[in-house]
Amino acid sequence: MIPAPFSYARPDSVAEAVALLADLGDDAKVIAGGQSLLPMMKLRLATPSTLVDIGRLSETTYIRVDGEHVAIGATTRHADLVRSTVVAAEAPLVGYAASLVGDPQIRNRGTIGGSLVHADPAADLPAAVLASAATMVLRGPTGEREVSADSFFVDLFTTAAQPDELLVEVRLPRAAGQGWGYEKFVRRANDWAIVAAATVGGRIALANMGSTPLRARAAEAALAGGASIAEAAALADEDTEPVADMHAQPDYRRHLARLMTRRALTACVHPQ
Repeated sequence: MIPAPFSYARPDSVAEAVALLADLGDDAKVIAGGQSLLPMMKLRLATPSTLVDIGRLSETTYIRVDGEHVAIGATTRHADLVRSTVVAAEAPLVGYAASLVGDPQIRNRGTIGGSLVHADPAADLPAAVLASAATMVLRGPTGEREVSADSFFVDLFTTAAQPDELLVEVRLPRAAGQGWGYEKFVRRANDWAIVAAATVGGRIALANMGSTPLRARAAEAALAGGASIAEAAALADEDTEPVADMHAQPDYRRHLARLMTRRALTACVHPQ
């Protein structure tokens, strides 16, 4: 299908992009790689009046160690996460999850910021950053603010970012030496997860078990209390709200959540 008509703006800086968003209001949408937004526009599920293109902003394209965190600019592409030695050493869960996003063409165009702001509960990176205890840095007309991953994902395709705010950076606690795991159940290799489980540092996040990526808090608490992997994983689907669709019924998703969590936790203890 063909998208509805729209205007196009390509700011030269983050400050200019924020000013455009403040001026244009709710009808404007930010685009970087376009791998999430353009398909929705073609289906006319999104009909922005203006696209604000930040895909060429160098000031938000970087990966670096910053104190106790790995700082990743929002326009950093998935393929750069996969190739980064910093990510491999300090945030391997996120690098591995990025390697499973779509196909090589998508990974070479799509950005971490675009995936997170799109907030598809079945996507890989939202679950990975939630398990990683990431912090999102948003910049708006009044300056910057930080939002934890636990508070960032609000609802289906909805985040805490306001219409006049831009996600500029993702901060990941350095996790060198920590066990991690990511298990994803799909029909085909390039698909979104029917269910996925991500874990690092005692945190467990689930993809496609509700309208947002979710923490498996009952399983986390069981682990912290000395439960075995099997005992903790058996609680992974508590407080989730999986939906029925063409791929799976809720009960099957609950089964998958327990199974994927058990496998992810086992990978933490017995890395391949």
